[in-house]
Amino acid sequence: MVTDQQVRRLRKFYQSTGRLVVAAAKAGMSEKTARKYLQSQELPSEQGARVRRYRTRSDPFDEVWPEVEKLLKATPGLRAVTIFEYLQRTVPGRFQDGQLRTLQRRIKAWRATAGPAREVFFPQKHTPGEMCQSDFTHMSKLGVTIAGEAFRHMVYHFVLPYSNWETGTICFSESFESLSEGLQNALWELGGVPKVHRTDRLTTAVHKTDHPEEFTRRYRGFLDHYRLEGRKIQAGEPHENGDVEQSHYRFKDAVDQALMLRGSHDFTDFSSYREFLRGVFAQRNAGRQDRLAEELAVLRPLPRRRLETRQKLTVRVSKSSTIRVAKNVYSVHSRLVGERVTVIMSAQALEIWYAQRKVDQFPRLRGDGKHRIEYRHVIDSLIRKPGAFENYRYRDDLFPSTNFRMAHDLLKAVSPGRASKQYLKLLALAADFGEGRVEELLRIHLAERGNVDPDALKVILEHGECLPAPMEIAVGAPSLNDYDRLLSEEVVPCPVAVH
Repeated sequence: MVTDQQVRRLRKFYQSTGRLVVAAAKAGMSEKTARKYLQSQELPSEQGARVRRYRTRSDPFDEVWPEVEKLLKATPGLRAVTIFEYLQRTVPGRFQDGQLRTLQRRIKAWRATAGPAREVFFPQKHTPGEMCQSDFTHMSKLGVTIAGEAFRHMVYHFVLPYSNWETGTICFSESFESLSEGLQNALWELGGVPKVHRTDRLTTAVHKTDHPEEFTRRYRGFLDHYRLEGRKIQAGEPHENGDVEQSHYRFKDAVDQALMLRGSHDFTDFSSYREFLRGVFAQRNAGRQDRLAEELAVLRPLPRRRLETRQKLTVRVSKSSTIRVAKNVYSVHSRLVGERVTVIMSAQALEIWYAQRKVDQFPRLRGDGKHRIEYRHVIDSLIRKPGAFENYRYRDDLFPSTNFRMAHDLLKAVSPGRASKQYLKLLALAADFGEGRVEELLRIHLAERGNVDPDALKVILEHGECLPAPMEIAVGAPSLNDYDRLLSEEVVPCPVAVH
């Protein structure tokens, strides 16, 4: 390859000698090449690569290209492989599988030169303390379990676009309660308030309430309390919330890697998993402290107190000793039948208040159309009306554990006519003496005696008899020498009788 330096030497020697042969020899190139560069005013580096404008072989798609172009214009989203399969069906035997790449290259060139304009994404310039973004992201695909049971949940994810500082709160639905709790947790952890809060259109959260205008009113009150300007992205344009959307992917990938490094996806309880996520956030934020300091310097101060965002409802307890809250059914104690109670609903729990006293609290159900019936609330009425148990709409909720279900099935098999009454006696014992003690007695009687007698169990519980301790089985450590001896012994084949 001829270099620029060789051409400069060629021109210098040719000017001094006037002889092509001598100048070419001294420049280290042939006479033909020397003549070409002497006639040209450009150096080799200035000439650039020459573009070949001819084909070395005929295009197999020339005849069908008008039809292909028509398909591309009518439906720009069609993939090349789909069009290729269509051509194979319409013109059998003409196109072989190996020609797909040729069609892909031609369609790619057509889209770049004659196809429709593509969407352009415009990088944004972020200002410290100007904006925060938030959104919900599903975490169930990571396979997290708590005490061996699948933990289906979401994370309310909060991000500062300038510094990429992030945090999050575990939640179970895209409700106003989850939004307000997560956003307040983020702001108080951050220690300041940005100017703008950008979210998606919050349609899921709005649709989960019977009154969308009430959601809007409560959300507006929340923003006013923190002096935040709320902005929503356009419908179908998630890239406008791009920083938090991209952080979703990177955060969940970091959680997945941390779970692999941990060696287990199972946690003993909710608190340990929450602390694990906090550790992931802390690790991701460790390298963002310099830019975060710029944001903290211009953030507005927090208000004096957090905003109470739990929803307060007043409902009447039905004759079935149940209340209906957020499209789900919950039981309360039968003493409250016919009374109006106040329900304070947070993202994770319901509190039941009556006469300015909190009389009960239980976890909030996730989703719609669910029910949670506590046998302790209705057992007094069921004991008096045992015939109502068999066809009770929420009967399945009255089996606290597998042992209770097994006891019911055994009673029904032995004495079908008295099974409901006898089983309700077991529930009454659980309510009076504690579910754990009755559960253990049922386990022992089912395993050792194969029968269940509620009256006999009541006597044991009333006299406070000690339950037998579970059998302990000690397994000694195996000797590896035994395995070595087995592997070293010669295997003697058994004689095979021949008939």
